[in-house]
Amino acid sequence: MTHPAPPPRRDPGRAPDQGPGPRPAARRPVPHHRLGASGPQASVLSLGSWHIWDRMDFHDAVDLLRFAVDAGINLFDVGHYNTGPHQEQSHTDVLFGRIVQAAGLDRADYLICQKLWLWNHPAQPLAEQLHRSLFRVGAERADLVLLGDFVGRPDLPRLVAEVGELIRAGRADHWGFNNWAAEDVVTACEFARREGLPLPQLAQLKYSVVRRSVADGEPYRRIFEDYGVSLQASDVFEGGLLAGNATPNRRIGMDTGGIREQITTAAPQIAALAADLDATPAQLALAFCLTHPATATVLFGASRLTQLQDNLGALDLLARHGGILRDRCDQWWLDRGVVEPTASWGTTREAAVDPR
Repeated sequence: MTHPAPPPRRDPGRAPDQGPGPRPAARRPVPHHRLGASGPQASVLSLGSWHIWDRMDFHDAVDLLRFAVDAGINLFDVGHYNTGPHQEQSHTDVLFGRIVQAAGLDRADYLICQKLWLWNHPAQPLAEQLHRSLFRVGAERADLVLLGDFVGRPDLPRLVAEVGELIRAGRADHWGFNNWAAEDVVTACEFARREGLPLPQLAQLKYSVVRRSVADGEPYRRIFEDYGVSLQASDVFEGGLLAGNATPNRRIGMDTGGIREQITTAAPQIAALAADLDATPAQLALAFCLTHPATATVLFGASRLTQLQDNLGALDLLARHGGILRDRCDQWWLDRGVVEPTASWGTTREAAVDPR
């Protein structure tokens, strides 16, 4: 079967008629940290796919991806958004695979963090879902599989055993989870230890200047220390509100704790602090998350090359002012006393279950 040739390359940031020229340079190379106790070396900044690749011009997306990899970003969050609260029938994952191909990347150039949803589990086993998802992306394996959030209480030992089998079969190298309650993480980790199965390496949690209660809470502090799990901060821009966009034109993650109105009010104040530090709001949002001692990587979306270039400046801000950011931002911990540290996706103070 003959496939169409990929579109011709052009240098990122240059119009098609400008011809060859130097690529815009990142301010500093993006460093890599190990995920968890035994996971891969991953960039401290990682790119998401939700409402990203399917909103971009294809050539622009290829340029952005090539620039990101050249700058040192190697971790990409990929998901098939078609179930549970994500009844979107999005093709962003399919586009990611095609963009990687058109960018001419080798498989060793990037890590796939593939989301697996639990809304239809166990009717749809993890192996079946991963097979479908990897087929859509055009990959043979995932570097990590990230088990999604859930409502209720799934069969955690069964999930751990299934993901262990994915790793044994070579379909995934490591695993993590998205917005699980601390109690469920402990249950899963203790079962894995008893059975000699792989422990999770990555906890993808809502974490930002304004949402800190779970990742900064005592239950997760013990998880980070006891099981060697690393933090991946997500929803760090609050759909754009914390990046200087007062009127986002895309879907925003769930408003856990019902604090979005307060976030909208606080956003100009946070932007003023960023200006005082000679930074942009997006750079401040990213740099703050990198100050958490368990953070290995911060996940964000960028649909324009200029956004990505600006966001890389967070590393300079961290180098200049990382020691003061947490104190300067303390007043904007807006879910303190609203969302319990024991909470999971979608829970509030009344719904959280204390594992102690």
